[in-house]
Amino acid sequence: MPTAITDEFVERLADRARSAERMRRLPDETLDDLAASGFTELLVPRRFGGDQAAFPEVLDPVRRMAHGCTSSAWTIGFYALHNWMLALFGEQAQEEAFGTRPFLAPAPLAPTGRGLPADGGIRLTGRWSWATGAMGGNWMIVACICGPDEALHPALALLPIGDVTIEDVWHTDGMCATGSNDAVVTDVFVPDHRMVRVADIYGGTAPGAQLHDSPTYRWPLVPALALLAAMPALGSAERVTQMYADRVGQRVLAYEGVMQKDKPIAQARLAEARVRLRALHGLLRSTVDQIEATVTAGEVVGRPVRGDARMAAAHVVHESRAVIAMLFEASGASVHFLDSPLQRFKRDVDVLSGHVVFDYDTSRELAGALTLGMKIPRTAMV
Repeated sequence: MPTAITDEFVERLADRARSAERMRRLPDETLDDLAASGFTELLVPRRFGGDQAAFPEVLDPVRRMAHGCTSSAWTIGFYALHNWMLALFGEQAQEEAFGTRPFLAPAPLAPTGRGLPADGGIRLTGRWSWATGAMGGNWMIVACICGPDEALHPALALLPIGDVTIEDVWHTDGMCATGSNDAVVTDVFVPDHRMVRVADIYGGTAPGAQLHDSPTYRWPLVPALALLAAMPALGSAERVTQMYADRVGQRVLAYEGVMQKDKPIAQARLAEARVRLRALHGLLRSTVDQIEATVTAGEVVGRPVRGDARMAAAHVVHESRAVIAMLFEASGASVHFLDSPLQRFKRDVDVLSGHVVFDYDTSRELAGALTLGMKIPRTAMV
């Protein structure tokens, strides 16, 4: 099935954005459109019937989807990313889970579960927050602490959605349509073949990296996750800039009797937004190209480069949020009405920016420390 995210697909996301927010999940029509598009096949290995595209090819479609709906782009982007993540597991796990198409798996990665050793696997118990796309999922990937107490290690576990209880806690002021509810698992057996160590995922040395002869599966996790997750913010800032330009061109300023487009400050804000977004595209391109060249050469992406990639993603989100705020404050009180997409874009990106991988202080600290050759915590997300 060819992968296709068309302008019409994005327009339908925009048409459903308000209802998706009220529903606090992706509408069934969006999931149907997603299945028909084949987008989640993009990073699926060829041996399982997927496109096995280069990893960077997933980024631009997610950015464009955000022109319609930030929350929808975020959720769909993570669904696609988690197909890539499944391809890092062993072959048996992939055969099982890729038997479900489209494979739609939430993947909360904070290790808030405990896997106790059992014959042939683990007994898993835990509760995970931020399970994006949980309401439409058919599998789930969760992080947990495994092994005996004297030899603990973090791992990812793959389990069918029927083994998971979804608790409706997602009542937020933004990113509502992601349906990022809590997931609860109680004493569920997970066989060894549906487990993979986080250390291998982080370093790009997971079983799937050897199973599939493609640099796509040698990308390290944190840069892949961070750069993908930054795309809805960048796309939203682009769309807000477009909407601001359209609005300025038509808006008469009350009590001044002039068109807003005739005010130099309005022109300057638009120009500033556009150049800041162009700069972000350059940063994104250089970051992605460096990692893609490294994995294509069969080399390991070092921690300093991974730290720089996380920093770049955090900066994309930080700047995108700032551009939206700058234009929003110059757009008048009417943009606060709920039928204005501008207020939803702003709320969604404000909430999106709270993701741990975008913590601007931590991202800067890690990138700076790694550049200086300093030690960082073993648990640092790079």
